[in-house]
Amino acid sequence: RLTLDAIGELFTEARGIMDWLARVARAAAKQGQPVSWVTPLGLPVSQPYRDVKRFTVHTMLQSVTLVRQNTDLPVHKARQRSAFPPNFVHSLDSAHMMLTALEMESRGLSFAAVHDSFWTHAADVDVMNEVLRDRFVHLYKTRDVLEDLRDSLLRRFPDVDFPELPPRGTLNLDDVRDSTYFFA
Repeated sequence: RLTLDAIGELFTEARGIMDWLARVARAAAKQGQPVSWVTPLGLPVSQPYRDVKRFTVHTMLQSVTLVRQNTDLPVHKARQRSAFPPNFVHSLDSAHMMLTALEMESRGLSFAAVHDSFWTHAADVDVMNEVLRDRFVHLYKTRDVLEDLRDSLLRRFPDVDFPELPPRGTLNLDDVRDSTYFFA
């Protein structure tokens, strides 16, 4: 808890965005629908979290508990809310990774990635570092991902009063290009 509190104090805008994402998810889940969004690459995402129905089958030898999960069960509101902030951020990270991969391919360079680990040949690491910074800046300068999310949710749930967008920090995205530890 102390670590999370310290992070919240150091990164107040990021904490505000994460809280906003949780509030947005809560409002959407109250409509009985899973939280869903479209990534900057145009890929639809829908959180599958629904309540489960358990029932136990008793036999002479044992009891077996079965769990039923399917789309006709109500959404699990708490899981929708708690999972949305990290899932949304992961979808943005994956968009950044894909943009980096496509640019590396267009330059004829090898690229591999798992989650947030990116690789290329040793001779091409400096180029990859430039590309991943450039693609990050491009991703966030060409769109406002939070505004896009809010607009899509308002179209899907026009009667829901979603919270106002959180205040933005002062990061100059172009500074990312010169950041030594932007991606380590």
